Amino acid sequence: QVQLVESGGELVQAGGSLRLSCAASGRPFSNYNMGWFRQAPGKEREFVAAISWAGGTTYNADSVKGRFTISRDNAKNTVYLQMNSLKPEDTAVYYCAAKFIGSWNPRENDEYDYWGQGTQVTVSS
Repeated sequence: QVQLVESGGELVQAGGSLRLSCAASGRPFSNYNMGWFRQAPGKEREFVAAISWAGGTTYNADSVKGRFTISRDNAKNTVYLQMNSLKPEDTAVYYCAAKFIGSWNPRENDEYDYWGQGTQVTVSS
């Protein structure tokens, strides 16, 4: 089992920045590709960003390109999501997810093996 704990979500004004963290435990972190997803009220959970197990490849949703950056520190068992130029439409619960190394469609919810409980990000206009 892999346990994932997100942190860093809070209320921020439009145009501001936040950095979310997701701390992993339970199994070797470097064995997992990682993703960030979000779910706004009344909407389905959607892909935000993902990063390969060694950090060499990243993926971003079109809606966050140029604003959000995913990174990881395997020595700290942590994946990050740096969010800049935040917009009210970024308001959502943000989840991190882990996918064991192997064939992988990073944008699909069903690909991931483990999920965190989420952290709330609220962007005021």
